[in-house]
Amino acid sequence: MAKARDIPGLHARMPFAQAAAATVAVRAEELFEQSENVLDMDDIERVHDMRVASRRLRAVMEIYAPCFPPGEFKPLLKEVKALADALGARRDPDVLLAQLAKLEGSLPKANAPGVDAFAAPIHAEQQEGNEVLAAALDQAEHTDLRGRLQLLAASAAAPEDAEDFRGSPPAPPDAAPPDPDAAPPDPAGEAVAAALAADPEPAPAAVVDPDDLAVHANGDGHGADDPGGDGPDAGGAGA
Repeated sequence: MAKARDIPGLHARMPFAQAAAATVAVRAEELFEQSENVLDMDDIERVHDMRVASRRLRAVMEIYAPCFPPGEFKPLLKEVKALADALGARRDPDVLLAQLAKLEGSLPKANAPGVDAFAAPIHAEQQEGNEVLAAALDQAEHTDLRGRLQLLAASAAAPEDAEDFRGSPPAPPDAAPPDPDAAPPDPAGEAVAAALAADPEPAPAAVVDPDDLAVHANGDGHGADDPGGDGPDAGGAGA
């Protein structure tokens, strides 16, 4: 499998739109660089490499989608997906035939006719997949998919809607860079700090009246020395 190329200049503090432009441009070029001799059914790794490149391009397009004009972005993503599907139509029978070839090599020669009979319809499927892929490549060339992807990459701009921003928001110009050795944030501590900021004056502690304690201790709703109650003094007066 072909190794993905590094993105020149890409780093953690690069503005989101610049990262989008650089990454999509490189991944789009990788896709078409892998198209050479991709229809050669004797070298199935070429299809594999181009299919992997199509997946990488699709992934970065979806990650950086907020940076691109929807009118240009959505049709291009749809075309990239269609090309990836065509590559899959060729790749799937390639893999099956490769596995059958390994199996045939491990079996007695007497079993070869059976393996060949099983492989025949897969060869037909491979040929059909190659025709589908050829048509998809012709369509990509006819619509200049490669050039349009490069124009899309160049059109990347910072997302206007903060809710659509899928990366870390840019730091203010005068903000200090984060300390890599700093402790991670404490959600519980942040919640307490937010509560104190909303209501910095804590509520005063409740004052307990000793007579109230007596009321609850007697269970009669009145204090022990309350003359209007049913305590001992009230009973004595009744006598």
